[in-house]
Amino acid sequence: MIWKLCLLCLAGGLGAVHAGPIRKSGGTADKAAPQEEVNVLMFGVIQLSESLNYVFETTEAKIERISKTLRSHEETLQRLGKQAEQAAEVEQQIKGVVQLLQEQMAKQQTQSQITKDWLNSIEKDEEELKAKVQQLETYINSAAPDTLKELQDKVEEHFQLLRGLQTWTRVQKNDIETQDEQLSKLQKMSEALS
Repeated sequence: MIWKLCLLCLAGGLGAVHAGPIRKSGGTADKAAPQEEVNVLMFGVIQLSESLNYVFETTEAKIERISKTLRSHEETLQRLGKQAEQAAEVEQQIKGVVQLLQEQMAKQQTQSQITKDWLNSIEKDEEELKAKVQQLETYINSAAPDTLKELQDKVEEHFQLLRGLQTWTRVQKNDIETQDEQLSKLQKMSEALS
């Protein structure tokens, strides 16, 4: 639009040159000179308008390319922004999982230690019970035959109790080993997520 106006003004200016008064002079050389000047000016104006048109077209193409590039960069920035938000959300979720795993590990370690202490106490009680059974057997061997049957029954009762304790102790040991394995797995998961 601007270029059309420029060309219109230029054409109007050239028309004014033709429409303007021609200098009258005495020689024919003076009349030919203004026409040559007009022709030179016309040629210059035409070249100028072509140059301006070329600059306009190339500038317009460059502006269009720059606009496309800017739009592309804006879209890329928006995508990167969304990806950054998603990465931040994933990071928060991972931190939550790691914290939960650490809490579970701490609880299992505490429970495992309590169970180990309790099993040690039971093993100590078992040893004491074995010693008492041996003392009873010794007493039975040296006691009178009529009390022997009663003592044998008591020994059998203690022996059954001792067997039950041994079985229960084995079950608790297995539970502790299972808890230790789970705790080890949780520690490995926590280290892998950290």
